[in-house]
Amino acid sequence: MDSLWLTVKEAADLAGYHPDTIRKLVQSGEIEARKWGRDWQVSRKGLRQYLNNVGKLGSKRGPKPLLSKV
Repeated sequence: MDSLWLTVKEAADLAGYHPDTIRKLVQSGEIEARKWGRDWQVSRKGLRQYLNNVGKLGSKRGPKPLLSKV
């Protein structure tokens, strides 16, 4: 079963973003996440929602990630 929470690196790999970008999105509240010790864990559902919203806005960041992976 897939975990409901991802590491920043896992989220970045799935989204096709740099881990620093994921951290900035977490810190700005654009992606749901929680602090686990020293590390952030990104909500799989929150990441999926963010990527769907970015797609609807017509972002010009290049190829869209495969949402079926998220």
